[in-house]
Amino acid sequence: MTCRKAKSWLEKNGVEYNEIHISENPPTKEQLSEIHKASGLDLKKFFNTSGLVYRSLSLKDKLSTMSEDQQLELLASNGMLIKRPLAWNGEKALLGFKETEYQDTWL
Repeated sequence: MTCRKAKSWLEKNGVEYNEIHISENPPTKEQLSEIHKASGLDLKKFFNTSGLVYRSLSLKDKLSTMSEDQQLELLASNGMLIKRPLAWNGEKALLGFKETEYQDTWL
């Protein structure tokens, strides 16, 4: 649902974007590293904590023992682990959809 809201907001505000279904075509470890740096967020925020894959792998307990490199590899291995929507323009990145954040970042 939040992906649809983000898409609708981008279209309504004339912001060009390329839609990539990250569940089918996840970003590479290198791309995720760049996005992580651009976002300024804790890497743990990139995980879709409400997803079935996250829960089935018991990641709530495991993430704290994993290195950043291991976490990036895990995210790159399965797009269903990545919080969506993920918006990135090569310089700035946002996770999830909050209208005020989109206004401040993309307009």
